[in-house]
Amino acid sequence: MRILVTGGAGFIGSNFIHHMLSRHSDVEIVNLDALTYSGRLENLKDVQNDKRYRFVKGDIRDEKLMEQLVRNDVDAIVNFAAESHVDRSIAAADAFVSTNVHGTCVLLDGARKHGVGKFVQVSTDEVYGSIERASFTEADPLNPSSPYSASKAAADLLSLAYHKTYGLNVVITRSTNNFGPRQHPEKLIPKLTLRAIHNEALPIYGTGKQVRDWIFTEENCGAIDLVLQKGKPGEIYNIASGNELTNLEIAKALLRLLKKPEKLIKLVADRPGHDFRYSLDASKIRRLGWKTNGSFEEHLRRTVDWYVSNECWWRPLIKDKFFQTDTPWK
Repeated sequence: MRILVTGGAGFIGSNFIHHMLSRHSDVEIVNLDALTYSGRLENLKDVQNDKRYRFVKGDIRDEKLMEQLVRNDVDAIVNFAAESHVDRSIAAADAFVSTNVHGTCVLLDGARKHGVGKFVQVSTDEVYGSIERASFTEADPLNPSSPYSASKAAADLLSLAYHKTYGLNVVITRSTNNFGPRQHPEKLIPKLTLRAIHNEALPIYGTGKQVRDWIFTEENCGAIDLVLQKGKPGEIYNIASGNELTNLEIAKALLRLLKKPEKLIKLVADRPGHDFRYSLDASKIRRLGWKTNGSFEEHLRRTVDWYVSNECWWRPLIKDKFFQTDTPWK
């Protein structure tokens, strides 16, 4: 199978490439990435010489480039390419609409014109909005709160429209919050980890009682692989591990692992339109055969240990204003 992976130098995309190359001997991967601030080839240095892997620097909005890439017998496209930082989207939404919506449209057009066998749109639980009780199913309506989640919801709807109108084999995955090694320090867990290492304040929005379900990125990649292989055309698959924790609980767990005092936690003013709780019903993908492996505590420790041992990876990134300020994360 020849797969075009877009955004493959980013956090989840690079982990997906590692997953596919290590588990499928017959796979070939073309990685298209614009190498913006969150895309780093360092994430893939251990596979750069693999004959089954090729990197192409480029933007998913580049129609001519997409034509060149998809006309060469691409069996599937897995679209990770996206602007994904909520606070950045609140500050300036246009880049999110351009990349997440228009970029997805360019990819879908290329897939349709050249008969790509499957298109996997990688989305987020944030498209559903907040839920006080129970969990969202794939049949629930979309109710995004931020420019970021609105742009992802639009991309999802556009993808489904290409399935209904053109018969394109589209499937959508929506996962809860990912964490693991090589995640950009603008995100909650790496940001708090690195600030704790430096004995700096850990900024937490509002009361810190907002709830998120956390999934180790390797498990999410396994789920995306399963959907790529077995997902039904036009279907949506929620991906969740059932690790629902408040942001305050996450901060305290990190401080325990790093043996740092809880007095480092600093509650700051809440952000506009902040969703209180995300929760997904993942029974549909579990029926497809997916299951999680390992505990949240084990995966969190692995993640923290990786950041402690890989200063050379994150040191250039902590100059970013979203790390240095009291903006809590995404």
